[in-house]
Amino acid sequence: MKLELLANGEDAMVELGAQIATALEGRGVVYLEGNLGMGKTTLSRGIVRSFGHTGAVKSPTYTLVEPYELGPVNVYHFDLYRLASPEELEFLGVRDYFDGDNLCLVEWPEKGAGALPRPDLTITIDAVGAGRRLTLTAGSAHGQATCQRIQQLRSEG
Repeated sequence: MKLELLANGEDAMVELGAQIATALEGRGVVYLEGNLGMGKTTLSRGIVRSFGHTGAVKSPTYTLVEPYELGPVNVYHFDLYRLASPEELEFLGVRDYFDGDNLCLVEWPEKGAGALPRPDLTITIDAVGAGRRLTLTAGSAHGQATCQRIQQLRSEG
């Protein structure tokens, strides 16, 4: 299943992140794809803040992963842009992050090819005029249900 969403501006991207977070129900593996400056981190900020985080949400380019333990929800935000090889992920013990009860947001997932689990949802962000088009592609039953919940949330809103 594929779903296309449009966002015009940073606030709209954060709001979409909150809708996606609600639909994900606090768990899953989400790949975030798009060129530099497309809004992957802004979307991640909307997702993380929707679970109650009030501080900054910045891209963990140098640390590779930023944990957010928010009550019953654990969100792990990965930025693999500077990863030299997928083997580096093994040294970090990434498998522990990807258990079924966590929500893992992965920017630049292609850098971790072979070391990452299959995504429940892939979100590809492209520029459309001054705005952004988000193409959500389900990669599992959870991803499929997430897309259906997003459609329902948007039709109710």
